[in-house]
Amino acid sequence: MSRKRPLSDDERVLWRTVTQSIAPLRGRKAESDEEIAAPKPVEARSPDGAKRNSGPRARDSAALHPGYKPAPALAPIDRRTRQKLARGTASIDGRIDLHGLTQADAHAALARFLRQAQARDAKVVLVITGKGGGTHDGRGVLRRQVPLWLEGVEFRSLVIGFDLAGIGHGGEGALYVRVRRGR
Repeated sequence: MSRKRPLSDDERVLWRTVTQSIAPLRGRKAESDEEIAAPKPVEARSPDGAKRNSGPRARDSAALHPGYKPAPALAPIDRRTRQKLARGTASIDGRIDLHGLTQADAHAALARFLRQAQARDAKVVLVITGKGGGTHDGRGVLRRQVPLWLEGVEFRSLVIGFDLAGIGHGGEGALYVRVRRGR
């Protein structure tokens, strides 16, 4: 759900010009100027129907906190490096197997492993999630969650980027992770 803001006068004129040249879909009426000018309030709710508390967004944090620096963007592993890793010509500095762990245990183990890898100046590590099975879409929970964790703010200081592992290292059930240098 998106929150609507009132249109400016220029936007309202532009919108009116655009909507005059088209016909509404069958069964729908065209919006009047009052509906466009005063949007309906939208209340954010979670899927279970409870109200959500929406805090400041990350892009607004720079305005709220003058010293705020956004986390660096992740860079995928380049094709040549990935090929070298898959062929075994480039070394993998460490590996962790998350098979059989719960989400909470896997998250803690992954964070601990990446901090240790960074402390040892590891460049690339292998994270084995497993392919999973028995779920509604055929993908395991950890296989879905680990990439989301690696993209998250908590791991940004540890991870430069990641990509699917080569078939010899687990294929779709594993990830090559580039570790950020420690400071």
